[in-house]
Amino acid sequence: MAQILDIEQAILLLEIEPPFGQREVQLARRRLAKIWHPDLAPPGKQYEHERHLKAINEAADTLERMAEDSRGGRVSRNAVKVSAQAARRAREEAGRRNYEAQERERAMAKDRAENDPFGAQVPTHSVVHRYCRCLSYPEWGVGSVTGIYFTGDEDDVQQWARVKFQVGVRTVPAGSLQFVDFSKPDPGADRVQRFLTAAQHAMAEGKFELAAQRLIYARDAEPDNVPVLRLMTLAFWQGGNLPAAGRAVRDWARVDRDRPAPHRYASRIYEDMRAYDLAAESADRAAARGAPDASAYARVGRLRLRLMQREAAVTALEQARRLGPSVDALLDLALAHHLGGDIGGEVTATEQAIHLDGEDPVAWARHAHALARTDRVSDAIRAAGRAAELAPDDAEVGALLQRLRDAVPRALPAA
Repeated sequence: MAQILDIEQAILLLEIEPPFGQREVQLARRRLAKIWHPDLAPPGKQYEHERHLKAINEAADTLERMAEDSRGGRVSRNAVKVSAQAARRAREEAGRRNYEAQERERAMAKDRAENDPFGAQVPTHSVVHRYCRCLSYPEWGVGSVTGIYFTGDEDDVQQWARVKFQVGVRTVPAGSLQFVDFSKPDPGADRVQRFLTAAQHAMAEGKFELAAQRLIYARDAEPDNVPVLRLMTLAFWQGGNLPAAGRAVRDWARVDRDRPAPHRYASRIYEDMRAYDLAAESADRAAARGAPDASAYARVGRLRLRLMQREAAVTALEQARRLGPSVDALLDLALAHHLGGDIGGEVTATEQAIHLDGEDPVAWARHAHALARTDRVSDAIRAAGRAAELAPDDAEVGALLQRLRDAVPRALPAA
């Protein structure tokens, strides 16, 4: 049987109203493609999204061709009505032929029942549900099915449903629906997956406060679910609710206590809250629980230096230098040595920094200041000159260079 898809069904599928033109069809296609793209589908539902998106594109192509051939480039309400009547007549004829085929099948079944009563042991039945959720977009809540439609023919029949949700009527693939039985509560895992998917959609749209609220419901269903706690921490943090982010990351750390990730998040959140002592403690735990990582120890050293705990900062920064030196960590180490009066350690750290990045004006300026506190005046002048070349607008480096040049001993001319 040939596929029967009239304009009225295509309009319902694209969720537009006549009269319309090519522009309205294109906008509807783009809007629905953002909703039903297979990459946005929950686990196991990519095929449903792909088939539904294919039906949307076919309907949009049909409407665009009709709008192109219509007068003024727009399809009127009357044209939609006439096309729908023709399609209904075609479906009635197809239904009549299908009824005749079913009558022939019933006659054959009666004959089998009389002559082979035990031939079919498995009964066939269908159950109609009214209330359902969309697994792809559970934030729509529970909706009521207002119509079921079929498109395609033979082995390629697709079923899609019109469902009335609180946000409005939506056209969804029937395979993406989960029918609701109000006589028993949902399993906790289903609620977690539902709210987790909804939170991911909200975060993709930049609605972090809404995502955090949905993740609270998921956490209430499974308080020890690590992915939920991690995503809730990120949602609160990105949403600017730092106290709630701190509570969420503490819950995460209690459940996932042996991994460095929750402590790493906690350190950054506490630093944004200006609780530097808590940030340093969390950074210590992250460095101790993870694999040897120079950046983790560099972060510990920077936080300890902010708390004026020089010895602890030097210990962490030296460990970072052994694992994998970086310019920022070496400059922090130079500052720690400077605060302790260790000029030799400061010069060594800044010298290693300029070897790592010879084009960093900050490293050259710090090296020049360190050399200026020694008797290596000529080396200090060369370092300050290099810093002035890289950052000619730095007044502090210019003043240092002038002061060093003035300090150079001048030889008297020969008599």
